[in-house]
Amino acid sequence: MQQTTPTTPAPQAAKPKPAPPPMPPAEFQEGAIEKMDAAALTGILKDPKSTEFQKAKACQRIGELGAKEAVPALAALLGNEHLSVYARYGLEPIADASADEALRAALTKLKGVQLIGVVNSIGKRRDAKAGPALVKMLYGTDVDQARAAAAALGSIGGAASAKELQAALGKTTGMTRMAVADACLVCSERFLADGKRDQGMALYTALTAPDVPKPVRLAAMQGIIREETSIGRPR
Repeated sequence: MQQTTPTTPAPQAAKPKPAPPPMPPAEFQEGAIEKMDAAALTGILKDPKSTEFQKAKACQRIGELGAKEAVPALAALLGNEHLSVYARYGLEPIADASADEALRAALTKLKGVQLIGVVNSIGKRRDAKAGPALVKMLYGTDVDQARAAAAALGSIGGAASAKELQAALGKTTGMTRMAVADACLVCSERFLADGKRDQGMALYTALTAPDVPKPVRLAAMQGIIREETSIGRPR
């Protein structure tokens, strides 16, 4: 029987290394922006030659820094169709009254989704000074704006917001009234979180009335039961 000599397999060619991902164009590179200080970032926002991408990234970085000196430049972008969201992102974390003032001032200048966005930011910052303007919006003809105003008042919380929201329960209808009722629930929780248990429980109790929308009425009852059975409640 003839013996066969085993053949040695041919060496495999080395696999080529994958090509590195292509670098984005210079106008879409954010590395330098992430290292800039507030003055340089503000310069980007003011420079008409800056791209929208660069301005958006500058707004985000300003918010991370909480740079109050950038407030005027951010405020100027609140009405921008493409950059309004980024401007609000930059303003919301700034722990200075000038950011609240800029957002309040924008309430009389903006319309549509930009206005609703500013209302949402005011609610996040819990700016009580915006209360009167929000109450006026609550009774306006634009349902989306009215609902946003109700939600902001609930987030702001406090006695003034609670009073206005309870009054609005008897004066609004439809989706606006549902938003008002939901905002009352949030306001109740704000009272409790702020250590004002009596006010929170009183508002919960008011929301158990038969004419209150059923989902909110049930949520208020659950809130009362939760607080009354909590081992941490006042004795």
